[in-house]
Amino acid sequence: MRRWGGARQDWLDLSTGINPVPYPLPDFTPDDWAALPGSAAEAELISAARRFWDVPDTLDILAAPGASSLIAQMPGLFARGSVDIPKPTYNEHAAAFAAQGWQEAEGAALRVLVHPNNPTGHYWSAADLSAEFTIIDESFCDVAPERSLISEARSGRCLVLKSFGKFWGLAGLRLGFAIAAPEIIAKLRDVIGPWAVSGPALRVGALALSDPAWAAETRNRLAQDAARLDALMVQNGAAPRGGCGLFQLYEVDDAAAWQDRLGRAYILSRIFPYSDRYLRLGLPSAAGWDRLTTALGG
Repeated sequence: MRRWGGARQDWLDLSTGINPVPYPLPDFTPDDWAALPGSAAEAELISAARRFWDVPDTLDILAAPGASSLIAQMPGLFARGSVDIPKPTYNEHAAAFAAQGWQEAEGAALRVLVHPNNPTGHYWSAADLSAEFTIIDESFCDVAPERSLISEARSGRCLVLKSFGKFWGLAGLRLGFAIAAPEIIAKLRDVIGPWAVSGPALRVGALALSDPAWAAETRNRLAQDAARLDALMVQNGAAPRGGCGLFQLYEVDDAAAWQDRLGRAYILSRIFPYSDRYLRLGLPSAAGWDRLTTALGG
């Protein structure tokens, strides 16, 4: 808004990978807001998460106030040293390790893989889990549950992070999960502390994770909308370079110029410091398609 003008309500934010059609919220009860989050509600959420992601009984699950809060705690689980974070990828992992004095080094014993990768959409495989320990960020993997690497955590050499806000479109709820061997989750539970997840988040999360029909319909819609976005961008001279359904990556002649053109139409996009040709877009809501089409053709 400082650069291009407009008020918050004027803007179409396509800079994120958040589902533009969120899971419908229930009618909250007074206790959802007034009472401390209860252990029974937390147990219901964890049980729903275990079913939804088919988490083996030998692994533990921790709910937290957003995947970002878990990312910030990852360096403290290990003795300080070097970490391998293949680039380009989501910058917050490197920032979390740098803040706690770690160095980055290819081939380090600790590795971080974003699966699918952000912004390229690349999916890793079990063969890529060759490090002594691997943190697998599956924040966007609910678009393709068959590609999840959760089962690999049974080895005790992996920890899987899950974001609730992206696929279910409720980023403001602040809910994320860590899935790993019980001894690893116990360390995380100690640093996260009690009552970390709000009562409303516990309730919404349990409902959403118990609704596989909504998830299946959402995957179909996201795939159709991603294909529609690709077609629109190709029509306007962009070349698809990856994505995962919640966001799509394009190569353009001048990413900053494209961002400026969209910004003047009050549409926010994402460009990257490591490439002057990459432009990433999230999916518009139903009301946003005409605005995007007009802005691209203008």
